Order: sequence, then structure tokens, then C-alpha cells
Amino acid sequence: MQNSRTFYNEILTEHNLHPEHKYKLIAPTKELRGVNPSCGDKITLQLKVSDEGVIDAGSFIGDGCAISQASADMMLDLIIGRTVEEALSLKDTFLKMIKGKVTEEELETLEEASALQDIAHMPARVKCAVLGWHTLEEMFKENNDSKDVTTEDQ
Repeated sequence: MQNSRTFYNEILTEHNLHPEHKYKLIAPTKELRGVNPSCGDKITLQLKVSDEGVIDAGSFIGDGCAISQASADMMLDLIIGRTVEEALSLKDTFLKMIKGKVTEEELETLEEASALQDIAHMPARVKCAVLGWHTLEEMFKENNDSKDVTTEDQ
């Protein structure tokens, strides 16, 4: 257990202090703001999606706790270069993991994001971890009118 907690802390710290995808994306084709009112986390997810449905680029801007920011950065690591369908499948797997219902095989598909598995045991932090993922989900809903999404809605 100690090794997994150390791994979690290292991954979380790295993605929080040195996020690869935290910047304003020029000319995104999709953009949606996500808010976690319970602790003040805010992100704006920005993606460039090709006509073929591939996420060619992605970033986020905003601020919040280390978990929300690191989780959004890890999510972008996973989804850039994949199709929207693949990204949404990874989102489903991430949410299953947070609920403690993921298989080892599914967990491996999440790569570094699997470090957030223990969040399931910290109910107050779950909304922080899922903010970016729920924002991604809302971004691709058919009737999305691009309103802000909040984790309170989930």
C-alpha cells in the first residue's frame, strides 16, 4: 500500500507542478468550461478534433486543487491522438475506476491516470478527480449547448 501511495503522490505532484497540457489552445474546435463548486476548481477544456473524429490537440486552462489539475492533464495525455469514441471509452473506464468497479485489464488502459484509483476512498476528492472527465463527456453530448458543466450535476 505504501508503494502505491508513493506512486500516487509522485504522479500527482509531477502533473500538478509541470502540466504538459495547461495552456490556451489556439483555435480549438471544441471548448467547454467545467466547475466544481464544492472546492472552487475550474477548468476550460479545449480540443482540436479533426473531421475524421481524431483529437489532434488538447489543453486546459483554469485553476483548482492539485487533484483536479493533475487529473485533467493526465486525461489529455491519454486522449490526444485518439478518436472521440476511444476518448469517451477511456472516460467510462476512468469513472468505473473511481467507483471501484474496474478490472485490472481496464486499469492498465488508463496508464498514469490509474494512480488516482485510491480517490474512490476519499469521497470529498472524487468531484475534483472527475471534473475534466465529466467536462469531456458533456462536450460530446449530442444536445450540448456549450453551457458550463459542474460536478454538482453528476
